[in-house]
Amino acid sequence: MTRKGRRLAMIGAAGVVLAAAVGLVLFSLGGTMSYFAGPSDIVGKQTTPGQRWRLGGLVEQGSLQRGSASEIAFTVTDTNKSIKVVYSGIVPDLFREGQGVVAEGVVDSAGVFQADTLLAKHDEKYMPKEVADALKAQGHWEEGGAYGKKP
Repeated sequence: MTRKGRRLAMIGAAGVVLAAAVGLVLFSLGGTMSYFAGPSDIVGKQTTPGQRWRLGGLVEQGSLQRGSASEIAFTVTDTNKSIKVVYSGIVPDLFREGQGVVAEGVVDSAGVFQADTLLAKHDEKYMPKEVADALKAQGHWEEGGAYGKKP
């Protein structure tokens, strides 16, 4: 085999190894991805029980119910539709009604969102980009208003 042939064989082998590594990374990430959605997106669709979602919206006023130990139930709304959320775990200090929240979990067969991760916004200037975009799309975002304050 000539020098040129060995060089092409090495480049080809490196390409195969690189393609295999990229394929393994994409395969392993495929099961951990969760899609962002608002309550209107989840309530309006036929969701597959067990599919992971990242739910964003506002905690509806008067919907927070504390259960035994560290379990809570509340309703997340995008002012158009609402979905009940159940979470068991440590609740963020800034979590309260009327504030923005992002919950990650699955929708069960009864249509209740079973959250395993709960995030609350940390001050009045911050809103997750996905939640802000959803509020803008629905016309609830006022530039410089309660949700649109610039830092």
